[in-house]
Amino acid sequence: MKKFVKLVLKSLLVIFLLLNIMVIFHAYKLTHFYDRSSVAMQPETKKSDWAKARDIFMGAKTLKSQNLASDTVVQNITLTTRNGLKLSAWQLPAASAKGTIAMFHGHGSKKSALLTEAAVFRKLGYNTFLVDFRAHGNSEGNTCTLGYEEAEDVQLAYDYLKKHGEKNIVLYGVSLGAATVTKAMNDYELQPSKVILEMPFGSLQNAVVGRLKMMGLPPQPLATMLTFWGGSMYGFWAFNLEPSAYAKKIQCPVLLQWGKQDPRVSQQETELIYNNISSSKKMVVYEYSGHESFCKKETTKWTNEVNAFLQ
Repeated sequence: MKKFVKLVLKSLLVIFLLLNIMVIFHAYKLTHFYDRSSVAMQPETKKSDWAKARDIFMGAKTLKSQNLASDTVVQNITLTTRNGLKLSAWQLPAASAKGTIAMFHGHGSKKSALLTEAAVFRKLGYNTFLVDFRAHGNSEGNTCTLGYEEAEDVQLAYDYLKKHGEKNIVLYGVSLGAATVTKAMNDYELQPSKVILEMPFGSLQNAVVGRLKMMGLPPQPLATMLTFWGGSMYGFWAFNLEPSAYAKKIQCPVLLQWGKQDPRVSQQETELIYNNISSSKKMVVYEYSGHESFCKKETTKWTNEVNAFLQ
């Protein structure tokens, strides 16, 4: 009987260790983007069974996003992080500008993905300042810390605009961009005129749960393990990365927007963020949208809401 118990315990230990190794690989692939010149990517339909199995157990490689060319005249701006990374930004002017909207994209995306929203903001009379987070688009780096270090990217954009005389700064973020805006305001005590947050996750662990659900995988215990290893490999306690808590530090008017069909960010975490905001606020729910661009999906409603908020 003792031998059997020992065998079971050893088997469980081996399974636990193997599961952790698998999760570590997945956490790394989630937070690392590969340059196109460094890896040959195959379409899913052409992958061998071994390659598919390797992706399941070790995570799939993700290419660094590439910006689409803008047909609008832009000024290319370079921001530099404390550790020397060069961040790429576009400044798009508007006639007789009322202010500047600094715009931040989601995980794995790029600044050109926000050009549709930027065009609307410019028609409403605002300059726009679009930033590629580190490891995204034309910015340097290959590691994304899911908002932890990217908060500095928001601060750099804000400081750049202030340094160049802008007094009416609006921060706009989508998904990871929205979550990172809340962290930057918490960490650096930024004081923008207004903030627009679209589908921010309530906590990093919530974001991981949403991702696992999208993949058809059971959320627990994988979400807890991924959150732990995702932060540990970059030297921070990932369970403390909570936009819902950061929202308490926001002191300016906030427009919080969420899609009712969103499979990744829940209504519960969105309402928690909203309830934690003590300043003037409005929450808008888009009935027909998921985790996507509300501007593209429900154009008229989105335009009316942001226009009213910016007045």
